[in-house]
Amino acid sequence: MHGEPMTILVTGATGSVGGQIVSQLREETVRPFSRTTGGDLTDVDSVRAALTDVDKVFLVWPFFHTEGLGEVLDAIAERAKRIVYLSSAGAPEWAREAEELIEQTGLEWTFLQPTGFAANALHWADDIKTHGVVRTPFGDMSRPHIHEHDMAAVGVQALLTDKHVGARYTLSGPELVTQFDQVKIIGEVTGKDLRLEEETPEEARARMLVSGWPEPLVDSALEAWASMVENPEPIVPTVEEVTGRPAKTFREWARDHLTDFTP
Repeated sequence: MHGEPMTILVTGATGSVGGQIVSQLREETVRPFSRTTGGDLTDVDSVRAALTDVDKVFLVWPFFHTEGLGEVLDAIAERAKRIVYLSSAGAPEWAREAEELIEQTGLEWTFLQPTGFAANALHWADDIKTHGVVRTPFGDMSRPHIHEHDMAAVGVQALLTDKHVGARYTLSGPELVTQFDQVKIIGEVTGKDLRLEEETPEEARARMLVSGWPEPLVDSALEAWASMVENPEPIVPTVEEVTGRPAKTFREWARDHLTDFTP
């Protein structure tokens, strides 16, 4: 598949996608970078120190802005030759700006633009474990939720082979699943009697603000979710085309995360 062994820096290495990248890069020298390893993406010196002898970088930029990203990218471009960036489908402003900054570096790049993360359902885990009721707006909103394993599998191919340089890959799961159905599937997998109680958008907005979401992000998220009731994100075959196997279903994701929803 590839030649000499290489060193790959993986940011967000303890997160859902970064953790999968680390576990799937079995034959390479992987340098995990996260706060638990002493790394700090907001400190360019921390990034620069981690880049010694690094050939390629998998970048998870966990902020809804690009402040400080240019300096980090400059540091990466000084040492590495390729970057695979976990972007976002639908081109939110911060992701568009990040992609433009990466294009300006001269690095080889691949952009992964996933639809809704199946792992977002983990936000419901405490409610499911304690009282079996999920409260969320837009129960009929459907998305082709993508398993973190599949995002990482495409990312690994982009890191290890040259054929994906310059590609912008929209990534999705294989089927549209509503939030009502997500809760139903988790209930079937866990053997729990679960239900979804729909919040009004106003209730959801108040809850999200209290929990620390920035107000502009709350409003843009609610607007996007409302639109997905009638106009869901597309199902695309990219995962199978790149990896040679079908994308995992939401039910498979729920099985893989059974312990997250059970005491």
